[in-house]
Order: sequence, then structure tokens, then C-alpha cells
Amino acid sequence: MAVQQSQQIQQFDMSIHLVLAGGGHSHALLLRMWAMQPTRRPKGLITLVSRRSTTLYSGMVPGLVAGTYRRQDLEINLWRLADQAGVAFVIAEITGLDPLKQQLLLAGRPPLSYDRISLNLGCVTQEPKATSGESNALAIKPLEPALSYINKAETSQPTTAVQLVGSGLAAIELALALRHRWPKRMVQLQAKPGRIPLVLQQTLAAAGVNLLQTAEPAATAENPASLLLHCTGSHGPSLLAAGGLPVDARGRVRTAATLEVLDFPKIFACGDCAVIDDAPRPASGVWAVRAAAPLGRNLEASCNQKSLKPWRPQRLALQLMGGFDMQGKPTAWALWGSLCLGPHPWLWHWKQWIDRRFMKRLQLQSMASDGSSADSSMLCRGCAAKVSAATLKAGLDEAGLDRLGTAPEDAAVVPSSDGAQDKPLLQSVDGFPALISDPWLNGRLTALHACSDLWACGSHVNSAQAVITLPLAPPVLQQQLLAQTLAGIRSVLDPQQAALIGGHTLEARESSPAPCSLGIQVVLSVQGSPQSRIWPKRGIQADDHLLLSRPLGTGVLFAAAMAGATNPADLDQALTQMQTSQHPLVDQLAALEASHPGHLHAVTDITGFGLLGHLGEMLGNPAENKPKLQVQLEAKAIPALPGSLELFEAGHASSLAPANRNAWGLLDPQPQLSGPAAVTLNLGTITKGSSQHQAILELLIDPQTCGPLLISVSKQLSETLLDQDPHGWWPIGRTVAS
Repeated sequence: MAVQQSQQIQQFDMSIHLVLAGGGHSHALLLRMWAMQPTRRPKGLITLVSRRSTTLYSGMVPGLVAGTYRRQDLEINLWRLADQAGVAFVIAEITGLDPLKQQLLLAGRPPLSYDRISLNLGCVTQEPKATSGESNALAIKPLEPALSYINKAETSQPTTAVQLVGSGLAAIELALALRHRWPKRMVQLQAKPGRIPLVLQQTLAAAGVNLLQTAEPAATAENPASLLLHCTGSHGPSLLAAGGLPVDARGRVRTAATLEVLDFPKIFACGDCAVIDDAPRPASGVWAVRAAAPLGRNLEASCNQKSLKPWRPQRLALQLMGGFDMQGKPTAWALWGSLCLGPHPWLWHWKQWIDRRFMKRLQLQSMASDGSSADSSMLCRGCAAKVSAATLKAGLDEAGLDRLGTAPEDAAVVPSSDGAQDKPLLQSVDGFPALISDPWLNGRLTALHACSDLWACGSHVNSAQAVITLPLAPPVLQQQLLAQTLAGIRSVLDPQQAALIGGHTLEARESSPAPCSLGIQVVLSVQGSPQSRIWPKRGIQADDHLLLSRPLGTGVLFAAAMAGATNPADLDQALTQMQTSQHPLVDQLAALEASHPGHLHAVTDITGFGLLGHLGEMLGNPAENKPKLQVQLEAKAIPALPGSLELFEAGHASSLAPANRNAWGLLDPQPQLSGPAAVTLNLGTITKGSSQHQAILELLIDPQTCGPLLISVSKQLSETLLDQDPHGWWPIGRTVAS
């Protein structure tokens, strides 16, 4: 046994934590390389930090603006790349860098400590001089706000002029793209004299773009309502200089030919935010792409305490610029230094082939080609890692604890030594294997999930204890993982004025996954007292209205994500919902109950057994229902997270779904009780037996992590809730006496 443990520990013979700050092209290609060649990935923990789960391939952005491409055509899925590369992924806004403490500063959460860090943060458009007439001015970079601004102007300002300021290829390409997108609007490009080649001046004129060549920017826009975009050159993010790193006149961090930052040997930088000090190159995706290989080689060497190799990028690079001819057909130009060739449609086909090939390289094969979850490597995490309801009940029965299976409660009353129950103390316990590789967010999600059991009883959370199992890793990495996890837990408890009063830590005895942060397991015991009375799980009455507090679908979204099938935006929306605390909603409901006594009849939270499974717990044993009740659900009223129903229709499902499908029995008539089904599903216009119908059935049993509250209330209280907060609750059905 000791030999085996020693061998397992050897897999983490290095305690390096390498942080990739930013999801630029260099880092995306680096992730691809590690996914394809895992042996080249440095030992230890690697964490990618990006403000979004996707990054846009800049070479195709003008085509997106013009309408040639869809957004998904140029989105690089960082979620999937990081997962397949064995790299932890943190979605957070980077606010600063502290080289002395070796910490990356993040918005709304603790700093991230590192041993080595690579900066691939992109650039921002150089700030223009503010003028009184530029209230509508916006920088083209960062790209996401500018693209949103352009999309909004599509409908809100359909006739306004478009003005661009800039003299580079990006400004020209964007002007041609906007001209094509809005053929009836005036498009003007303001550039410095002599900066734009004659052939491109002629192209702009032929396309109907008004070229204004002036040394100084106009003081005001011709039309105050104009859409004004600045493409006036790139600048490094201000946090680089603020962190004390050496920067050039454009704020780009200065590096050696090894891509190490000058005087900071543990910090690397590349892409548009950096410049090699003795081989300066303009900010361009060409050099960012080519920097990936030397960056990966030197990061590996640095982590292994080996010599670094210098990189000498070529002095000039071929650049292909897309646009449109006089007939509005796509064309392109090829530029090599001062040489400009084109326009020619074959150059456009060449550019399109290069761009699509680049994107295809970053679309790695999925772990599975279909929705099957039979393989143990595809077993779901989070609350979908629950033991099935049938197995749980059988185990409880065999242990003589059948009452816990036949009358389950979300939280238990802690017995008092003197028998006094005037102020009962409630306690619950919950936890699961890490759902995601971000230890802070995983700690937060586990805490929210555990607190939900007390919220379902109408209780405040007063305290919690945690049992945290850490993966096999060197102590320094375990320390970081523990600190981040505990901070995530506290981010849930502190706003509730609840205390983390203790706990226990363990070290795993099995091999750690990659990244090792996925090897964390958190279990929380939470305690609290009800605000007025303990809300019962059972107690549904005839003519009740059933309401959900949030949409369903987290189980299938994360299951399909393991197969690379989930849209990153849908996964982002699910995580945004999941990490939002529901305790303010509970406070609102408790206040309304005080003014509507006797109108709140039953409450539970929807977790691993899905909506139908937990609704069955609320109904209890049908033989004991007097009078017998039937729940009537409206299929079209049941809210689903974006993308979840489509994934069900494509055949994806959680690995717990097969066991949860036993709950479909509630939808069948019950002849042994001489009565109808306990639950009916009104399909409305949905065709019975269709793929849409099947998707709804799967949604009903989908296991939820940080799922919604389900309440059964009187019609009066339901109407009051929906009037007070129409976006906080979803009415999904009602009960009738059967």
C-alpha cells in the first residue's frame, strides 16, 4: 500500500501553479497543443483565467460585422479547450497583478496565487481625446461591447450615420464591413494623411465610404446622433503598468526573446499585450498565433527549471484583408509590407480557407460522439452524482431506517436534551464531487446547494461545518485549493450572517484527475432556525398552485458539456443562475406568509431526483392521501434553461437520468389504488410521442445542482407572488381532488 501511494504522489512531483491570464489566441493554441500532446503539459496545476468562456477569433470579426459569418463561427470555446487540456478554468474579470506577492487580482473574489504566469490579455483601443460631440463614441476593443453596440444600433438607430476614426487595416476592413451591412447609411472613415495606400483609397471610394484625411481628429461629430467608432491603434491594458511591469509607449509589456517579461523571470507575456524588446512587431493576430509554440516550449522549460530558448519572429508577415467589390461580393487584398495586391475574389477564398482551418483546429474531437453516459469516465458530477432513489430506499430499509426513506425531509430538527421545541434547530447535510474545476466557484455552488435544504424549510442559515477532501498534490497546491474552496463557501455564508464554525479535511487516496482541482470533494453540514414555522414538505391541498423559483436543465447541460455538445453561452447562463443565492427569495416568501397565514402549504427544493422525483416526495404515499390529490402540470409552462431541451432532443442526458426515470410512474394510472395517475402532464399543442414531448419528460427527471424551490400555495398567495415579482416565480400547474 505504501509503495502504491508513493507512486501516486509522484504524478505531482512538482508543486508549480501555472496561471494563464487571458484567453487570447496564443493561450487557445497552447491549450490545443496540451490536449493533443498531454506529455508536453507542465506538471502541477495549470489554471486559465478569462472574463468569458469564449474568445473571438479576430480575423473573422469584420466578416461577422458584415453578416458573412455567424457569431458561433468565430467563437473559440475556452471551456472545452481547457477541459480537454486538463487545465482548470476560472471565469473572472482580471483587475490587476501583484508581482511581489505573485498574485493575480480578480473582481469579486480572492486573488489567485501563482508560481509562473503567462499574460495573453489582448489589447484595448487607445483612448481618444474626449470631446463634447462624442457622447456616442465607442472604442472597437474590447470587441464584445463594440459588437453589442453595433447590434443595438441595427434597430435603435436605423438611419444614423456611421463614423470611424483610424488609419490601419482594421479600420479600413471595418468600414467596408459596415458599408456592406448598412448600404443606406452614410459611412465615413477619418484617417491621417498618407496612411492609407492609394489602391485602398480607391476601394473605399468605390464602396461609398467617405474618406476624410486629416491630421487631427474632428472636434465634434457631424451628426450628434451618429454611431462613432474609434479604431485608433491598440494599447496594452492599464493593469500591466499599474502592476509595475515594464511597458513601452503603447502600454505593451516588454519581454525578452524568450517571452519572459524583462526583470520578471516568472512572468511571460505574448500577443497584443506584449512586445519583444529587441524585435518589436505591431499588434497582430499573425504574431499572436505564431507565439504559441515558443511560449509553450519556454513555459515547460521554466516549470522544469531548464534553459529557455529565444524566439525571433519574422520581420514581416503576410496579411489578408477582406472586403467587398462594387457589386457587394466578397473580395480581399494581400499586403506584404508596402506591397498591396488585389482586390481579387481568389484572395478572399484563400483568406476564408485559412480562417476556417484555424477555427477547425481549435474544435477538438468530443470525449463522446453521442449522449451516452454509460462509460464511467462520463459519469456526471455535482448533485447528479447522487445514489439513485431506489438504491437509497433499499439501503435505508435494510439498515432499519425505512422512515427516512418513506418520509424524507429537506432538513431535520435537532433533538433537544430537555425536549423543548419552542425554537427548534434545523440541520441538513449535502455535498458532491467537484462539478467544475474552479475551486472557489465550486465551493460557492456546494454551499448554495447545501443551504437550499434549510431554505426549503423556511429557515435562516446560522452556521455550517465543512468536510473537504483534497486531491493528492504537494502541500503548497493543497493549501491554495483549500483556501480558494473555503473562500467560496464563505462567499455564501457571509451575506446570510452565517458562520463557518469548523470542519475536517482529508486527502484522497486515489489518483488525481487533471486538473487536480476536479479532485476536490466538499460536504457541508448547515444549521439554522425557522423564521416563523417549519415549512412542511408534505401538505399539498386541493386547488393549490405550484410555482418554481427558477428554470430546470442543469443536469443535461453539464452532462452534454463533457461531450463538447453544450453551447458555452448556455453553460454560462446556467452557472450565473446556479451561483445566485435564493435566500432573498426565501425572506420575501416568509414575509408574504406572515401576511397570508395558512396559504403556504408545502415547500421543497429540486435537486438530484429531479422535479418529478421530489414532487413525488411532496405527495407522499398515494394510499395515505385523503382526499386523494392529483397534480396537473402544464408542459409548456415548465421553465427550461436555454439549450437544455435541444440537448434532450439530441439524445443527451445525465448519468443519473436512467434511475430517475422510475419517477415517470407517477404519470401512469394506478389501478392498485383504483385511481388516476398522481401527476398528469397537459401537453397543449405538443404532439404526444414527439421528440418535444420526450424532451419535456426528460426535463421532469433531470437532476439539478443549486436547483429551484417548488412551492404549493393557495391561488390567492400565488397571484400575490406573481404580482409582486413576476420574474421570480414560474407557475407550472395546480392540484385537484381526484
